[in-house]
Formats: sequence, structure tokens, C-alpha cells
Amino acid sequence: MEIAALAEQVLAAPPRCGATRLVCIDGPSGSGKTTLAGRVAAALGGPPVLHMDDVYPGWDGLAASVPLLYAQVVAPLAAGRPACYRRYDWHCGEFAEAHDLGTPELLVVEGAGCGARVIAERAVLLVWIEAPRDERFRRGIARDGETYRPHWERWARQEAAHFAAEATARRADVRVDGAPISSHDPARELVLLP
Repeated sequence: MEIAALAEQVLAAPPRCGATRLVCIDGPSGSGKTTLAGRVAAALGGPPVLHMDDVYPGWDGLAASVPLLYAQVVAPLAAGRPACYRRYDWHCGEFAEAHDLGTPELLVVEGAGCGARVIAERAVLLVWIEAPRDERFRRGIARDGETYRPHWERWARQEAAHFAAEATARRADVRVDGAPISSHDPARELVLLP
């Protein structure tokens, strides 16, 4: 499937989050969400992309991020009000400056947890992307360094519990194989999962 087809699907859908067409790209860490979100946003003409890494309140914050995303972004947009979130500063271990999103016509949110039911019910498209665990960990450790392995393992346990409770993969509109995702080949077609 081509990214352009996903973009057409999004643009043809009526907004479900106030006047905003919300796109959620969810899946486990290292599966290719950020790369895919960039490609989707480019095909949509460059709308804002909200990275859940800016919302999570630390390494134990996956569960807390869903109500934060809902309260700061989804609920205001659904009510026709501007969205604004506070970025979490991982180095200081606290929330930092606010980021005003306004009321965009399109918004792409990427990161584990953004496809939770309370969020996805307002989305025009929920994409699930996955890749084999060994590949995901390889990518993550290559990006973050070996010292982050314990954090990755702790985060993976949170993801497993969250995804099981939310049945995110089963509810997704589109399921993508993230193994071939590469930022070096943006023209590559998506490989869909059954």
C-alpha cells in the first residue's frame, strides 16, 4: 500500500475530533512509528506531528500518558477549543514548556498508547505498526545506547500490558509491518499485515 493512499483515506474522512482529522500511529517501541508518521505527515502536506515521547511522564509513564493526551489535546479539539500540551523533559524529570497546537485541520499523533480506545474513537485513522522484538530492540539500543536496555525492557512490559488491555492491534484500521520501514527509503510501499 502506498502512503498516498492512506493520505487520501484521511482527507476523504469527515473530522471526528471537532474540526480536526486525527491520525494515530501506534505500536511497540522501535517498530517504525516515528518514521511512518513523518511519511504520512509529508503526504498530508505537513500537518503537526505530536510525538508521545513529549507526553509520557518518564519511563513508567505509559499508562499516565493516555489521560494526559486526552485532557490536553483530544478533549479540547473535540470541543472546538485549541489544544496545548506540556512537553516532558526527560533530562530534568519534569514537565517543561507548553506547546500550542491550536485547532489544526489535521493532526498526526505517533507513539505507544495513542491508539487507546478513548483517543482512537476520535481518530479518522488508527494505524498499528509492529516489527519483531529483536529488531525493535536493536533499533532502540542503536539509537539510545546500551545503558538504556533496562529502561527498554521496563517499557516493553508496560507496552505489553497496555496493548493487551486496549486490543490496539485488533482495532486498527490498517496494520503495517515495520520490519522493512526505513528512513532511507521514503518511497517504499507499506507492507500490510493480515
